[in-house]
Amino acid sequence: MTEESERRPETPAEENGSAAVFAVLGKQLKLVRERAGLNQREFGQLVGYGPDQISAMERGVRTPRPEFLRRADEILGANGMFIAVIPEVEEAMTRARTRHPEWYRSYADLEAVSVELHFYANQGVPGLLQTEDYARAVFSRRRPLLDEDTIEKRVADRLARQQVLEQWPLPMCSYVLEEVVLHRPIGGTKVHKDQLRRLLRIGSMRNVEIQVMPSAQTEHPNMDGPFNLLTPSKRAQVAYVEVQGYPRLITDPEEVRKIADRYGIMRAMALTPTESVALIEKLLGER
Repeated sequence: MTEESERRPETPAEENGSAAVFAVLGKQLKLVRERAGLNQREFGQLVGYGPDQISAMERGVRTPRPEFLRRADEILGANGMFIAVIPEVEEAMTRARTRHPEWYRSYADLEAVSVELHFYANQGVPGLLQTEDYARAVFSRRRPLLDEDTIEKRVADRLARQQVLEQWPLPMCSYVLEEVVLHRPIGGTKVHKDQLRRLLRIGSMRNVEIQVMPSAQTEHPNMDGPFNLLTPSKRAQVAYVEVQGYPRLITDPEEVRKIADRYGIMRAMALTPTESVALIEKLLGER
């Protein structure tokens, strides 16, 4: 689901100064990487990140996690420069948890501590899977139109959320995407292809499974729209839905059970993760 509703204004709590820390650190990372003679793709391969993620960190719109900073310090020969700032980064990450709109914060807090995350999407790629350019294209075309500063802030917030997929212990994540999501070229051909490649990268993570629901499927247990299912650590599973900017966090056990039941049926009807990868590769012309 998305956090882009305009139903309520953002609050001053979101302006906490953490962005400045990440911006300065990103500039330092770029400088040291270039001095080491590595481009973003080469450096990303060494640390286990995609070039879009490296780019986002260097521009301060994605938070570099402590384990990444330790690895980067070693690979780039930074002599402890990145390790030294880990305490400040951890403090800034704590402050950054308040950056989402107030109405969305309850969901974001649960998402950040979930041990299981399951998503069904039928219109666009879910936020945790989006590339930076795809996210920007989504926000840029939103109606009513958003101003440029708001767009950039929403993109930064979205990229920051994506770290939940990499935190330790790794949460178990699954996605069921309608096939139309793979065909809709949001942002144009290049953005679309980069997004498909990111799906392949994220889908290869050992804690993530991505499945595609074929458009030719003649039966479907859920015609009510997209949803998220979260299981926060040591808490009961909850569901989240959002329709035309009206969010709803569902905690009633019976309602959650019904949505989880639909999701289980959809996973059984969708292509397997391996078949889904083959379909994405075919769309990219790699098969």
